[in-house]
Amino acid sequence: MTDVPASSAPTGVDQPLTTVHRPSREEAEAAVRTLIAYAGDDPSREGLLDTPKRVAKAYGELFSGYKDTAEQVLERIFTDVAGYEEFILVREIPFYSHCEHHMVPFIGNAHIAYYPTEGVVGLSKLARIVEMYARRLQTQEAMTAQISNAIEKVLKPRGVAVLIEAEHMCMTMRGVQKPGVSTVTARFTGCFQEDPSEQARFMMLIRGQK
Repeated sequence: MTDVPASSAPTGVDQPLTTVHRPSREEAEAAVRTLIAYAGDDPSREGLLDTPKRVAKAYGELFSGYKDTAEQVLERIFTDVAGYEEFILVREIPFYSHCEHHMVPFIGNAHIAYYPTEGVVGLSKLARIVEMYARRLQTQEAMTAQISNAIEKVLKPRGVAVLIEAEHMCMTMRGVQKPGVSTVTARFTGCFQEDPSEQARFMMLIRGQK
């Protein structure tokens, strides 16, 4: 067994860390066997013998976002932007996350724009910051705020706009069972918050209009 740091507040940007007790790989596999039995199947059945190992390995990938911080992902800033003063937009960043209430997936796209001040980051870094927060147990609202807060904290831009659209399997596979329902969350800071025309331009561009 090991103790690992984890964010103490889901809506912040890598808040002061608390220590979370992390079970061993063997304990994780035993827990999967318990869940298989709880579901009504036999964990010793041939087709399920290696399932606990596979699930434990998959969790390492699906929840790998706990290993990084926003500062690590956005650490390299380029200051030579040749006088560029407009906002930078990366749209339709696909992601896969898991809701913290039922631990089932929600899948969608993120759109991010920011007005740089002292410099910019590589475009792939915006996709990586989405990936980092998506690969944690999440709510869509918290993830939207975390992405926005991370860019605000590290890049200190004049404004940030983040919009996330996603379909939640907790509504599709269980409960009300309504497939195709899309949930939209958005957060605007700085000049995007202060000027409705900037929000309108952001929305126009992410919808693909000229």
